[in-house]
Amino acid sequence: MSDKVNNSSAHSPTNEQQKEARQKLEDKMKGNPCMEALNMPRIDFSRFVISLAHQTLALLGEIPNPETNETERNLPLAKQTIDILEMLEEKTKGNLTGAEEKMIEQVLYDLRTHFVMVCK
Repeated sequence: MSDKVNNSSAHSPTNEQQKEARQKLEDKMKGNPCMEALNMPRIDFSRFVISLAHQTLALLGEIPNPETNETERNLPLAKQTIDILEMLEEKTKGNLTGAEEKMIEQVLYDLRTHFVMVCK
């Protein structure tokens, strides 16, 4: 029988502890190629939505795949990503700023339009 008690909420790091850990990691990683990943801008809702939109456009063959510089089509994955954005819109209703609401509505409108055009 284990003497361990699972009480994860009692051991959650504070914001200050998280900042300290991040700083230690950054100090340790100086000169390391992985540092580029740590220097990426922090993700927020708008960046996340735009990232998914960009991915969807690539899946629709509307823009080149950034890794291969080739246009490819994968309509099932494009539709799935649009569905994910729809789910995000629904699940975040009432919790977004006005600008975020308008942005996701516009992104979904544009992606649905592109999808229909590609499927004609």
